[in-house]
Amino acid sequence: MTEKPLHIGVDATTWSNDRGFGRFTRELITALSARDSGFKYTLLFDRVPTESLPPGISFISASTKRSLDESAVGDGARSLRYLWRVGRAARKAQFDVFFFPAVYSYFPILTRTPCVVCYHDTTAERMPELLFPTKLNHLFWRIKTALARFQTRRAMTVSQSSADDLERFLSFPKDRIDLVTEGANPIFRVIDNPKISSRAKARYSIPESADLLVYVGGFNRQKNVLNLLKAMPEVIARRPNAHLAIVGCTSGKGFWDNILELQHFVETHALLRQHVHFTDRISDRELVELLNGAIALVFPSLWEGFGLPAVEAMSCGVPVLASDRGSLPEVVGDAGLFFDPESTFAISECLVRFLSDDNLQRNLAKTALQRAKAFSWTRAAELAEICFSRCYEEAGRR
Repeated sequence: MTEKPLHIGVDATTWSNDRGFGRFTRELITALSARDSGFKYTLLFDRVPTESLPPGISFISASTKRSLDESAVGDGARSLRYLWRVGRAARKAQFDVFFFPAVYSYFPILTRTPCVVCYHDTTAERMPELLFPTKLNHLFWRIKTALARFQTRRAMTVSQSSADDLERFLSFPKDRIDLVTEGANPIFRVIDNPKISSRAKARYSIPESADLLVYVGGFNRQKNVLNLLKAMPEVIARRPNAHLAIVGCTSGKGFWDNILELQHFVETHALLRQHVHFTDRISDRELVELLNGAIALVFPSLWEGFGLPAVEAMSCGVPVLASDRGSLPEVVGDAGLFFDPESTFAISECLVRFLSDDNLQRNLAKTALQRAKAFSWTRAAELAEICFSRCYEEAGRR
């Protein structure tokens, strides 16, 4: 390391975002702030933050008219004025390295400051028809990604599956890709008091004796929640005690989500109306309590770059019934079962098999707790700082 701390600027415009990359930003920066390894971190916000920040972390604000979350609603996008203001703030700060925790929020920085950009997945490149409402939105994404690709000194990602995709879809050389990981916040744990999970079920009108399956995440089409709902009538017919809790924001303000289609599908099927429960967005504490009353997490995505809800569920001793695509087999390992996400028959058969076998449930629950220990934000922070150091050294600035 140099005698003076290596000063890392961090794009914090995703800090308050409730999607996976928002949590990644908050958890990773919190873990980085706990290290004493010769790095200094300054967060760049588009608005003055109202949330408390980790100790020892400073911030600057570009004072934009609208925040990232306010701009990226429906088919909206950030304005050129917004991009100019945040880019100028990063340029004036003269960081040693600038870090984008997600390519989603990338903005051009018109300096020679070396950049680390985290590409969580290449779902947008794999299946753009499921992510973008218009060709113009897709074009903007491609332009932004091309600019980010040009400015990326080192690419960070969160799984080997995603690293392979960065080579395939974005033509990153393998030696310019660094893997970090993700982990569960310590709040995700086993709760031994059954009354707490019973109250959590009652909160969402779920019978106390229900065999509860939980989905946690967004409602974009690649999340494949509709296929899960289409599989549920067969599951309920064969396992009448099965219930499904769907956890996620139901405001409809997410970028081109299909929550209204999902809710309509449930409303038009009498059996689903009784067995499917939309909780809306809930706190981590409420989610932990609900997971502790669940029998499994269901993760039907067509593609994931990591799949943090799987690790959070496993940390609560909850097995994962997951899509066999993307990073999910890599993350879940032997702590769950897998299905073809495009086949409602395969989904229902997997769920029924699990629900019908008490020994399988117990064995997978034990394995889930052990599997969760392989993932931590402490390890992610250690790997991230290795990436930052490499970026700085390769830029020839030592």
